[in-house]
Amino acid sequence: MHKTTCRLAATLALSTISVLLGVAAPQPASAAPPAAAAAAPKSWAIAMAETVMQRNQGNPKEVLTRWSYWKAYTLYGFEMLYKTTGDKRYFDFIKRQMDPFVDEKGSLVNARVNSLDNIMAGTMLVSLYEHTKDERYKTAATQVRRVFDNYPRNPDGGFWHSPGLTGEMWIDGVFMGQMFLIRYGKVIGDSEYCYDEAAKQITVYAKRGQKGNTGLYVHGWAARPELAKVVGGNRPKVDTLWADPKTGLSSEIWSEGLGWYALLLPETLAVLPKNHPRRAEVLDIYTRMAAGLKRTQDPKTGGWFQVVDKGDQPDNWIDSSGSAMFTYCLQKGIDLGLLSKREYAPVVARGYKSIIGLTKVNEAGLLDIYSACDGLCVQANYAAYINFPKVVNAKEAVAGFLWATAIVEKPKSSKR
Repeated sequence: MHKTTCRLAATLALSTISVLLGVAAPQPASAAPPAAAAAAPKSWAIAMAETVMQRNQGNPKEVLTRWSYWKAYTLYGFEMLYKTTGDKRYFDFIKRQMDPFVDEKGSLVNARVNSLDNIMAGTMLVSLYEHTKDERYKTAATQVRRVFDNYPRNPDGGFWHSPGLTGEMWIDGVFMGQMFLIRYGKVIGDSEYCYDEAAKQITVYAKRGQKGNTGLYVHGWAARPELAKVVGGNRPKVDTLWADPKTGLSSEIWSEGLGWYALLLPETLAVLPKNHPRRAEVLDIYTRMAAGLKRTQDPKTGGWFQVVDKGDQPDNWIDSSGSAMFTYCLQKGIDLGLLSKREYAPVVARGYKSIIGLTKVNEAGLLDIYSACDGLCVQANYAAYINFPKVVNAKEAVAGFLWATAIVEKPKSSKR
């Protein structure tokens, strides 16, 4: 996440956050989901889409109002449903959410494209151009594409998470920037650069961020560890560094952080040409990660822990956001023929069951999703990740749930 997002979560009272984000009231870390107030829906994906539309009807304080990564992340799920169901309401919702940022000439308005997080929002401009062929969206998306021309990098080519985080490469940012590039390359053009850059960022992080030989990756790496201070979240009163002074690595495999990377890998492999020089490397990263996810899935709940590889710790807990991301990641690999259905379909089924179990129909007939954090930046240690406050309907958990349920519930004839 961008540091300003984390700072918001750190400095506002949790009750205020719920008002600003249009979500249900925050809950203590130990709170379990309440009993459902209504029967389970036939389609959890459609029920979540309906919930999101009910909670985002144009009020400036709603969660999807501002230009943000979570806006695009959520709307991407709406596009999946639009493609699957043909229900134009989902497309109209996307358009209604994005049009305030594009003027009649195609110039971006009310949109700061100054970090990888903010670049992610531009993905939906590409989507709108793909579906409408309206040149305004292409013009606006190209403005986002140009940001990469002078974006700050480390000597190995890895992008900084934002210009203000000198030398810091966060696993979240790999997703944020590359999701835009692979979509832009496929739909608008400049595909050689877009695919090369996406593959480069994926492989640069893989070389830096893997924990041992697990196929799983820590939250961040810093080229200059002495500058990598904890921002937002559970930030101590004094400056605390999160990067190991020798390796530059953060300490833990955070579920949602790894989840961003997990989403990106099969999405990239879906468009990366078969003869691309880095395709085999990206595929190896993906298949090894899939094996690591299968190995670390909680056998009891089917979910994945907040700190993925430390499920044996009594204070660790199942993260609905990361669990949704991993469920999508593995199902996408099955659909693309990259993973064995026999081996991974049971893993997906257990993951799907886990996130459904953490989601309830409330008295208003809307969905509430539990057991996730909101706006979490790189933390200094295990305790900081585990004790980060949970909220109901964390924006990333809502979007991840939509992705996971949309792909699992998709009719078999339309899976690809």
